Amino acid sequence: FYLTPSQVNSILKANEYSFKVPEFDGKNVSSVLGFDSNQLPANAPIEDRRSAATCLQTRGMLLGVFDGHAGCACAQAVSERLFYYIAVSLLPHETLLEIENAVESGRALLPILQWHKHPNDYFSKEASKLYFNSLRTYWQELIDLNSGETTDVREALINAFKRLDNDISLEAQVGDPNSFLNYLVLRVAFSGATACVAHVDGIDLHIANTGDSRAMLGVQEEDGSWSAVNLSYDHNAQNEREVERVKMEHPKSEEKSLVKQDRLLGLLMPFRAFGDVKFKWSIELQKRVVESGPDQLNDNEYTKFIPPNYYTPPYLTAEPEVIHHKLRPQDKFLVLATDGLWETMHRQDVARIVGEYLTGVHHQQPIAVGGYKVTLGQMHGLLTERRARISSVFEDQNAATHLIRHAVGNNEFGTVDHERLSKMLSLPEELARMYRDDITIIVVQFNSHVIGAYQNEE
Repeated sequence: FYLTPSQVNSILKANEYSFKVPEFDGKNVSSVLGFDSNQLPANAPIEDRRSAATCLQTRGMLLGVFDGHAGCACAQAVSERLFYYIAVSLLPHETLLEIENAVESGRALLPILQWHKHPNDYFSKEASKLYFNSLRTYWQELIDLNSGETTDVREALINAFKRLDNDISLEAQVGDPNSFLNYLVLRVAFSGATACVAHVDGIDLHIANTGDSRAMLGVQEEDGSWSAVNLSYDHNAQNEREVERVKMEHPKSEEKSLVKQDRLLGLLMPFRAFGDVKFKWSIELQKRVVESGPDQLNDNEYTKFIPPNYYTPPYLTAEPEVIHHKLRPQDKFLVLATDGLWETMHRQDVARIVGEYLTGVHHQQPIAVGGYKVTLGQMHGLLTERRARISSVFEDQNAATHLIRHAVGNNEFGTVDHERLSKMLSLPEELARMYRDDITIIVVQFNSHVIGAYQNEE
């Protein structure tokens, strides 16, 4: 099944979104210039989610990618709730009091976040009241706990992740008299999601990661070349520290059954995730919730089975690993992406492709043939291919789209092969998942001038 270039483009661009940070008086005061994001589904419906928002009551911007498994319910809930928990965790005591007093007296609330959403990014209106009540309970507790100290960003991120996961678990245990909502909170808790979130404030960049999505910094070296700096570690069997952590948390007698075939209890690839109560609740609690739950839950095989060798839950945590990085003028962009991208591309190639896309430099580089004797015909071929490459840069107005084009269409020479791209994008739904995963990417572009000015102040 052959797709024309314009059909390929319309598939690639269907979910793209760009945001430019507004300037004030012709000056840009943010260390972020803007961001591009995009998603390419392999699952139907897609199980990845993305979010971006500006914090209105504190400084800073939040961006995140969320990779769902066993359905999209958990990724959906986390994508619309986590940033509120982070924002509330960062608010000063007076602002929390102001918000609580407004709710008490029925006044309009201070807006906490300004969302930057694509029209396809969905919000579950039915659950908004339930979600709001859980969030309110959280900020009421923060008010009661008031220590008078300003919140550390690292701590705020960790608390927000853990608290949201806790609320997802509680809501499922309590249930809801409304049968639709009852089924929703159970689906959220029994499915799972990883999360990789960035908080950028001035030159302070924090990455909070739970699971196997990744954050990577694109750095421009003095000679103009591009390098990649990892700002997150995968929480899976490939990470020895993570395997050790899991083993430390359970008795020695379970050592052999904890990680099997590179999966947690032989089942789960990520070692940290939201939801997934199958790996967190006791067997008694699982049975009780499933038995008293709606019939649809009973019909779902996934909720019925108990993982093998399940003795000392919880086996899974949503606690993120937080990495702090002080931005430098040579740090040009940040890529947040679900594992669908990293399975197909090395971070060094990601840094080069995005870097060249953002600066448009590779047009002028002389063609290097590395000492080979090249016939005129071959040279002509190389130049024609380069022209095609340049036109593909122009046809992408979005860095995330450009990266997806490479991730799906690259041939062994690292160039986009239209025929391969056409084949990969025209696979039927039931086959697509066998060849690739959902891919979700956010590319954040930094403002070197502002970062330089911040550095001089310090």
